[in-house]
Amino acid sequence: MNDQPLFGRVVLVSGPESLLAERAVERLVRAALAERPAASVTKVEAGDLDAGGLAEVTGGSLFAEESVVVVQQLSDLDPGLFDAVLAFVSDPSEELALVLVHPGGVKGRGLLDKLKKARIEVVDCPTIKAWELPQFAAAEARLLGGRIDKATADRLVEALGADVRAVAGAVRQLLADADDRVISEAAVRRYFAGRADVTSFTVADHVMAGRRNEALGALRWALETGVAPVLVTSALANALRAQGRYTDFVGQRMRDVDLARDLGVPPFKVKEIVQRSRDWTPRGLASSLKLVAEADAAVKGQAADPSFALERMVMGVAGLRGRRPDSGMGR
Repeated sequence: MNDQPLFGRVVLVSGPESLLAERAVERLVRAALAERPAASVTKVEAGDLDAGGLAEVTGGSLFAEESVVVVQQLSDLDPGLFDAVLAFVSDPSEELALVLVHPGGVKGRGLLDKLKKARIEVVDCPTIKAWELPQFAAAEARLLGGRIDKATADRLVEALGADVRAVAGAVRQLLADADDRVISEAAVRRYFAGRADVTSFTVADHVMAGRRNEALGALRWALETGVAPVLVTSALANALRAQGRYTDFVGQRMRDVDLARDLGVPPFKVKEIVQRSRDWTPRGLASSLKLVAEADAAVKGQAADPSFALERMVMGVAGLRGRRPDSGMGR
């Protein structure tokens, strides 16, 4: 974000990472109020606006005084109002600081593209990939005046999974309890070891390693402690896809961080994937993904007993590890 005055200007916050988007909006609102402390702040949902409501937001009688307005979920805006928004962007009111928030994706893409072509300021909020989460944790710690080393950040992500908000919240909590503002691996284990034992990622790790009994035990405990069944299918599907993508990089000399980026996993997972490449055939991975898709449909309502569907998935996928094609084809 640049240092230009926010009043008389429109800023677009765009991207699917909701935590980053929320933070960007908060910064913009604070900056606008620093310019004009007496301004009112209003947040509206784009889907709730009609022509009259949009006119009020962008300068009607409702906002006769200085105002900061945030229009959320711009993707839900009535297409009939696109031209009105673009007209305002080309000639914004000097009494208004307008922030438009679009979650990315194809819905409302036409308006999004036109807004970007209008060269308004854009704050990008891209998805934080799994392989980026340890770096995100370290950046969060620095932002809060603390520190976390790479190994500890890896452990934290392993415990919490690919949940950006959970990682951010954990960093804040751990730093608040650390006298020296340094997050230790011991603290991560103390706070989150129990959670790590029941995450969907732990179930997936056991399955990918062929540990059926451990996988079933972790699955049952996870379900008992409230882990959503759909998270289990999602974690296993992601693990299988990452394993499959690795076949494209076998034999290439790459740094772990680069390979992690291409595979879409945290760097600490790379070693496991490399080791498991000896145990998974392309046919086994493809058959496993089919089983996961069937279980995913089951837990989303097509079966009376989701836990049974998940147990069958775990047994089936673990059983496909290491199987060679009947035709004698290589891996």
